[in-house]
Amino acid sequence: MPRGKLQVLLVSAKGLHDTDFFTKMDPYVTIICRTQEQKSNVASGQGSSPEWNETFEFSVTSDEEPELVIKIKDSDVGSEDDIVGEAKIPLEPLFLAGSIPPAPYNVVINDEFCGEVKVGLDFIPEETHEHGHRHGHHEEERNFGGWKESSY
Repeated sequence: MPRGKLQVLLVSAKGLHDTDFFTKMDPYVTIICRTQEQKSNVASGQGSSPEWNETFEFSVTSDEEPELVIKIKDSDVGSEDDIVGEAKIPLEPLFLAGSIPPAPYNVVINDEFCGEVKVGLDFIPEETHEHGHRHGHHEEERNFGGWKESSY
């Protein structure tokens, strides 16, 4: 797996199972890329079709599992946040394509479909600084000026 930056555009979700009976739920998302975890804002009162339009950035290196886990939770004041469901997105296609436009991914809980989350992905490979120094290009460029001083 290549090294670089993984940019995740969290757009929206739809068709989520509302975990609050009396009020609309306040969904938020936790995005996990191996040991890195980031949290979205809470879409207060947006219920089963929240919109976030937030971008997150993760560092990815060659020894990591090529999968992104998106957990949707309902922010509950005074009690533990309910898990609405989660989506697992394989990253292998992204590394080949470089960019995947926002697309819906299935959200499941206990193997049951419970909505969709719309996510866009971009991969920015890390620059490798191997060219230039080893082959002496810089020295050649500096020495090109020498011929002008010859006495023709």
